[in-house]
Amino acid sequence: MAFSEELADRVRDLIFERDGVTERKMFGGIVWMVNGNMAVGVTGDDLMVRQSPEDVEVSLAEPHVGPMEMSGKTMKGFLIVREEGIQEDGDLEDWVEAGASFAAYMPPK
Repeated sequence: MAFSEELADRVRDLIFERDGVTERKMFGGIVWMVNGNMAVGVTGDDLMVRQSPEDVEVSLAEPHVGPMEMSGKTMKGFLIVREEGIQEDGDLEDWVEAGASFAAYMPPK
């Protein structure tokens, strides 16, 4: 699956302000890691965000947010924010910050 280069560029502008960020192609898209821990990614036109399982449960109530599924299985600790939920720069920034903060909180790999 191809991923949105435009969205990837928007994420890069936000996430590379942090230390310890790396970028990798993965899952048919592109992901950013903070200190070796996956934080956010772009798959198609959507944003994948890593959060604590508790925060995922709360975030699923937000508009345009759904569970992250891979091969028919829900991935614990991840969610998808559909394109409609990240059109505004402030919304994208909030989601990128959520994923990056959680990844930075985890022990470095």
